[in-house]
Amino acid sequence: MKKKELELYIHIPFCIRKCQYCDFLSAPSTEEERQEYVKVLCRQIRSYGELAKAYHVSSIFIGGGTPSILEAAQIQRISEAVWDTFVIDCGAEVTMEVNPGTVTEEKLAAFYRAGINRLSIGLQSAKNEELKRLGRIHTYEEFLETYRLARERGFENINVDLMSAIPGQTLTGWEETLDKVAGLRPEHISAYSLIIEEGTPFYEKYGGRGDTAAVPFVEKLPDEEEERRMYWRTKAILSQYGYHRYEISNYALPGFECRHNLGYWNRTEYLGIGSGAASLLNHQRWNDGEEPKILSVQEQMEECMFLGLRKMAGVSKTEFRKEFGRGMDEVYGETLRKMYGMGLLEEEGDFVRLTERGIDVSNGVMCEFLL
Repeated sequence: MKKKELELYIHIPFCIRKCQYCDFLSAPSTEEERQEYVKVLCRQIRSYGELAKAYHVSSIFIGGGTPSILEAAQIQRISEAVWDTFVIDCGAEVTMEVNPGTVTEEKLAAFYRAGINRLSIGLQSAKNEELKRLGRIHTYEEFLETYRLARERGFENINVDLMSAIPGQTLTGWEETLDKVAGLRPEHISAYSLIIEEGTPFYEKYGGRGDTAAVPFVEKLPDEEEERRMYWRTKAILSQYGYHRYEISNYALPGFECRHNLGYWNRTEYLGIGSGAASLLNHQRWNDGEEPKILSVQEQMEECMFLGLRKMAGVSKTEFRKEFGRGMDEVYGETLRKMYGMGLLEEEGDFVRLTERGIDVSNGVMCEFLL
């Protein structure tokens, strides 16, 4: 039997402290709590031995939280459990999220020996005053040291996470951050705009998205027009350094697009292991600890469109028909004509994709494909 492709996501729900904007499943922890979690996590990984027989793993992503808060030996145990249980492709992309302030040269060397071949470093800003407002535990100088050590330990595929439209940020300040980071030549840059999520300190402070009179001027959020300018300057500046935008918020040097993320947007099957981790297998979605939900064909088509349109290449009409047995025009003809007419979508060969104008209102465009 031919094995199917599978991606693995492993969740580490621990951090030094919660950032002001973070709504992810993560929290501070004791050493004992982390030890117990790793023990249970390894047991859970090994419990998938029977399921693993039907798959080959093309990518692994260890996320959080802050996975690099774990000791090197704990990451090694997790890695051994994965390699003992699953068939891992030769050359599989194995990513681990790390935060400056939580890694040492010894840890990075151990991560590399454990099979990690791609790091995703959470920087967010090259300005220390902005990092402080976000509640980050590190400085820009500590990021530079982490980046230097990672290169010295042999990591040749590094992503840096950046965040725009944060409190007190100006367009000029954002441009300076982009220039500094791109000048380091990481292989990949994720550049996201801040989203104010309910249940976070930022939500209490900013009341959703708008500023309040009580917020000092230096902590005000950029307005929508300024945020839009930041977005378009991101593409312009990073392209000068050789990065191409392959997804709404992701940029890469040629050949270094994140395979794990592309698999997610292409709806490749993935298994999430660890507290709250999400999975998509056999047309079923669930979060760890919850009952699976079987996706209807309609829901699968909706996902195909609103996930696929995040990619700059768009969604293939041929692949849509191959997967669902119906043409995209047959299912979404009226919506497509409407979006073409408004200049928000376009066809490029076999693909339907967002226009530059459509990217500005991408959330609204994607909602049009909910049947």
